[in-house]
Amino acid sequence: MPAVAEILIPLALDTAYSYAVPPGLTLAEGDVVQVPLGPRETVGVVWGLDERASGGNLRPVTGRIEVPPLSEPLRKLVDWLARYTLAPKGSALAMALRLPDEGAQRENPRIGVRASGRPPARQTAARGKVLAVASDGAVRGKSALAKEAGVSVGVVDGLIDDGALETVALVPEPVALPPDPDHPRVPLSDAQRDAAHDLIAAPSPASAPAEAGGTILLEGVTGSGKTEVYFEAVAECVREGRQALVLMPEIALTAQFLDRFAGRFGVRPATWHSGIGGKRRERIRAGVASGDVSVVVGARSALFLPFNRLGLIVVDEEHESAYKQEDGVHYHARDMAVVRGRLEGCPVVLASATPSIESRVNAQSGRYRHVSLPGRFGGRPLPDIKAIDMRLDKPERGRFLSPPMVNAVKATLEAGEQALLFLNRRGYAPLTLCQACGHRYQCRNCSTWLVEHRFRRALVCHQCGYAERKPEACTECGAFDHLTPCGPGVERIAEEAAELFPDKRIVVLSSDFPGGAERLRQELETVAAGECDIVIGTQLVAKGHNFPHLTLVGVLDADIGLTTGDPRAAERTFQLLQQVTGRAGRGERPGRALVQTYQPDHPVIAALLSGDAERFYEEEIAAREAAGLPPFGRLAALIVSAEEREKAEAHGQALARAADPPPGVMVLGPAEAPLALVRGRWRFRLLVKTERGIDVQSYLRDWLARGPKPRGNLKVAIDVDPQSFL
Repeated sequence: MPAVAEILIPLALDTAYSYAVPPGLTLAEGDVVQVPLGPRETVGVVWGLDERASGGNLRPVTGRIEVPPLSEPLRKLVDWLARYTLAPKGSALAMALRLPDEGAQRENPRIGVRASGRPPARQTAARGKVLAVASDGAVRGKSALAKEAGVSVGVVDGLIDDGALETVALVPEPVALPPDPDHPRVPLSDAQRDAAHDLIAAPSPASAPAEAGGTILLEGVTGSGKTEVYFEAVAECVREGRQALVLMPEIALTAQFLDRFAGRFGVRPATWHSGIGGKRRERIRAGVASGDVSVVVGARSALFLPFNRLGLIVVDEEHESAYKQEDGVHYHARDMAVVRGRLEGCPVVLASATPSIESRVNAQSGRYRHVSLPGRFGGRPLPDIKAIDMRLDKPERGRFLSPPMVNAVKATLEAGEQALLFLNRRGYAPLTLCQACGHRYQCRNCSTWLVEHRFRRALVCHQCGYAERKPEACTECGAFDHLTPCGPGVERIAEEAAELFPDKRIVVLSSDFPGGAERLRQELETVAAGECDIVIGTQLVAKGHNFPHLTLVGVLDADIGLTTGDPRAAERTFQLLQQVTGRAGRGERPGRALVQTYQPDHPVIAALLSGDAERFYEEEIAAREAAGLPPFGRLAALIVSAEEREKAEAHGQALARAADPPPGVMVLGPAEAPLALVRGRWRFRLLVKTERGIDVQSYLRDWLARGPKPRGNLKVAIDVDPQSFL
């Protein structure tokens, strides 16, 4: 019997601690245990057992906690993640280990009522109806009983108070009913059937040849029916008695997706995201661990759920930057999904209409299998896309919609169709300026301008959330009526559209509108049902939504993402514009898109207008390869931050002096980050650029070991494969 257990604790610690296994306690690797740590008790996971060592003077394990143990593949994922990201192993474990929270808000219990057999003290006609229905002795919900009897719930409450009805606790509803893989569904097209067959026939990583792996890139134009294709792979997984995980970038906004899932499988899946809390969260974890929950649709954190027999992972919209976690452990959920698939021996499907350059190159090199859907479902044509050169067709003074855009919207509305105006800027205006003294309103915690939100009557920082009421007079010079909004946000476009089309119904879709995810869900349903005329939205509207009545998409500032120093700027702009223009013409009527731009000859805009996505990918891949940028080289960022600018800069310079890069490694910086001040901390960045074959993690570990150590409030964050350069 092992005498010593190596326990990994979910704190920012990189090593497991040794504890004695007390007599009579049987432990296995992966067990969740309680152990003493300093003066307190904490939880940990058995990471190893040593039968040869003696417990000696080691502190003993207090006991085992009765929760599902962490499986070997999940423990290996934690190890792999910590190694790759250079995060403490305990921090990686914290994402996979979640214990029941005694203080968590509990789910509301389900209460039913039935006849008690006692007559009421007072009889009325309404009460008689209720008692007649309840006379069969069945247990019903209060609302269901009132509805069946044709009375108000108050009558039922009165009978409960009177003792004629008694309450009964009902068994909690399951977090998810078993999906039916053979539920009646709309027939697939020939192209969809062929693609689904390719996914179902995909070998697992354990059996696939090394060059093919178990990862499949499912690429299809917008409206081609990729979701229905990978649903068939999910169905086959369920038939085999295994579990499936579908990752989505915006899980809180996927009501339409969940409805499509229910249409295919007869029931909704279990969902996992930050909005799921309390006892329901615990029940989902328990169901996943036991295998009772067959399918989970979740945000990136669902990747660390304790699946019992995982048989398939799908990463929907795999190109989305939302899959990268930018705080704590800096990991990319798409890449970790591929790793977990390999560790679990299950295939991974990466689905997108606009795949990332990394996934495209992996498919071209044979590391991933490539399944393509080149046409829309039902033979519908792709939208016709044209540019509006803003140098020639300028809007009226103080306006942001060009005359051709206004005319196109007008014609669309007259035809009884919907129009979408897309601008990737939240709020009313990105900057507020005093025309008298030139004062610009800036966040007190960040080096960013405050965004005016006219609906909230506030100036808001989109980095840290700081907000202040918009003043009546300039706080710098005191001048009244001189504060001017500069530039448009979606609220300002909505104001302009309301003036141009006063009799039309307008819906604004933005992630920071009051009401949160529930409000957005309702608004998306309104758009899908055709109950509005004009939709005005940010990038939220570009993410996989199906609006069958929408025939015109107007992009109001196509150049917005092309002027940054981000090496992925061209890729992200192309993906966003391709996705949002793809919302048009997904129903029975053909669609079109108009793109307002000052750079109609820019390669990204030209590729979008030509509809030649292959041309864009070829040129962008060639440019990346020539520059040695990912996926042909490696990047890693060190972000030095402190409450004092001088301290952050000095530490960055000291790190640079200790870099000593070997051949094939280049260290750039330190340079002040584009967003130099965030949440009261000054930030300097060092960028490591290496050749593809360099072990960048080993180099970073050696560099940090010989470099200066952070002290006081100074921090050094490591981001391997950075996605954001702000």
